[in-house]
Amino acid sequence: MTLPPDPSHPHNAPHNAVVASAAYCQGRRIADVPIAEAGAWAAKEGHFVWIGLWEPDEALLMEVKQQFGLHELAVEDALHAHQRPKVDIYGESLFMVLRTARLEKGELVLGETHVFAGRGYVVTVRHGASTSYSPVRARAESAPHLLKHGEDFIVYTIMDYVVDCYFPVVDQMAATADELDALLIARPPSMAEIECIHQLRRDLERLRRNASPLLEVCSRLERFDLPMIDPAIRPYYRDVQDHVIRVNEQIGSLREVLSFAFETSMILATARQNDVTRKLAAWAAILAVPTAVAGLYGMNFEHMPELHWRYGYPAVLALIIAVCAVLYVRFRRMGWL
Repeated sequence: MTLPPDPSHPHNAPHNAVVASAAYCQGRRIADVPIAEAGAWAAKEGHFVWIGLWEPDEALLMEVKQQFGLHELAVEDALHAHQRPKVDIYGESLFMVLRTARLEKGELVLGETHVFAGRGYVVTVRHGASTSYSPVRARAESAPHLLKHGEDFIVYTIMDYVVDCYFPVVDQMAATADELDALLIARPPSMAEIECIHQLRRDLERLRRNASPLLEVCSRLERFDLPMIDPAIRPYYRDVQDHVIRVNEQIGSLREVLSFAFETSMILATARQNDVTRKLAAWAAILAVPTAVAGLYGMNFEHMPELHWRYGYPAVLALIIAVCAVLYVRFRRMGWL
């Protein structure tokens, strides 16, 4: 059976929504199976089926539902998407929602992955800007001693991959934040930089809202007695939880860095404005002296004796220069000039 290519972007999505459908036994891939036969393969002792779907239509999801007996509420969530990260238990199976993230041209783009898992099967349904899961399948198939654990190990590898994809996003945001921090310290922020800070903080908040619920998801998978989760695999979910904690800590740190950078920039801008105001006030005071003297002698009174004094003009100029010089020295010592 020839499988369609695994897309990594909606514009590259194939007409066939079945990205991959394979049966495994003892940790090794033994056959590519059609959806119509997936239920029969999953029912075989020691076998399980791993199916990957890309934005399937209702008919395909209904067929998958019939093959594995999926709960109708979970299928409805997977069909319409736009769910928050969560894990729901339906009898002997679970339904999990994960949110993927990546940066496209500097803009945060979120995708969504739904995971159905039960005895004998794992079905992933991707929506939006979700990264291709081909590396996840390749990684799992390269470790047959772990893949033989079955469905619970596959669920772990998917979660681990989704969370690990957060780190490049956070790192790139951190690099942008560092650049903005250096610029804001050096000079007042431009409107473009203020808009960039606002957008970056919004993206961080969106990323936090999608990463934080994974803490509860990992905690439930690790601590509670859930179907098809073997005790040997539970520590792996603790490792994913540690990664989620790191992501959330980095997001929190970045938000504080941006807040401090913006506040520092505003403080520096106010200080620069005050400095300019002091300089203007100092020069205004110095220029007020000749202005006042010129205004005084511009009133054209008839009886002004010094107007007929031979040294009146040089004396007035000397007085203006002396007073201006004294004011200049005083303002320099005060740090206003």
